[in-house]
Amino acid sequence: MSGMLNSVDQRTQLVGENRLELLLFKLNTTQIFAINVFKVKEILKVPKLTKLPGSHYHISGVASLRGESVPVIDLRGAIGMKPMGNDEESTLIITEYNRTTQGFLVGQVQNIINTTWADIQPPPKTVGRHNFLTAITQVEVEPNTTRIVEIIDVEKVLAEIIEYDISISEGVLDQELVSHMHGRKVLIVDDSSTARTQVRNTLQQLGLEVIERSDGRQALDLLKGWCDEGKVVNDEILLMITDAEMPEMDGYRLTHEIRNDPRMNDLFITLNTSLSGSFNDAMVQKVGCDRFISKFQPDLIVGVVQERLAQII
Repeated sequence: MSGMLNSVDQRTQLVGENRLELLLFKLNTTQIFAINVFKVKEILKVPKLTKLPGSHYHISGVASLRGESVPVIDLRGAIGMKPMGNDEESTLIITEYNRTTQGFLVGQVQNIINTTWADIQPPPKTVGRHNFLTAITQVEVEPNTTRIVEIIDVEKVLAEIIEYDISISEGVLDQELVSHMHGRKVLIVDDSSTARTQVRNTLQQLGLEVIERSDGRQALDLLKGWCDEGKVVNDEILLMITDAEMPEMDGYRLTHEIRNDPRMNDLFITLNTSLSGSFNDAMVQKVGCDRFISKFQPDLIVGVVQERLAQII
């Protein structure tokens, strides 16, 4: 199964082209689910798991992988379905999110598809606010037959299990800048409502106002609308904090479009993503972001705001 994953160098060629690869799998149901391949480190048969007394009820146990203890989450149970358990068809997907490594217990892993963010759509509003989907798409399973694929909001899954601390460490705040923050606006762009909430709650501690958009296309339409009205984008917002992976238009393409519009090409853009740091450092240089920070680190978010504010006061 490890052969299913291409090298990181090969897969990074997709980014900046508004494309992505999805790993498709099932949860012992007929429905097809997916996560982004960039966040997958390894796919393997489920090894022996060690139970941890007192751990979260969605944690099936801990796997020992090359000396590293990796918590294993029953993904079926974590998204509100009946827990799946470990059987002969179970597969373990090892992922890296927000600087942590975890495994997801799933059913049959099917294949990897190459698609475009333009074909990725938000889930229908009728599914409610408490679903664990970040997007949906369609794939052709056989000639003239398509199936809906549900893309899991892994950040929301993890937030239900891990307690994220939004407190700002002592000594991080520059008191000379605090008074200049109140009333200024920051644009947050992220398809995960959980991620937006984490960033919003951090920024509001500083007295900042937040404008939210759930994908790059929405954000670009907002910015262009201001420009068309004769407004100066830097007067409307202090900076933009954007995720990398979003339906319709990813954060890299969004940045590219902004940098190529002379009306707003000097907007301060921070890429805030759960993807690996070494990969994104290269992409930041390629597409022209000002900063890259990995999720979720309140002190780094505050640091970026202060850096930008210091440039203009």
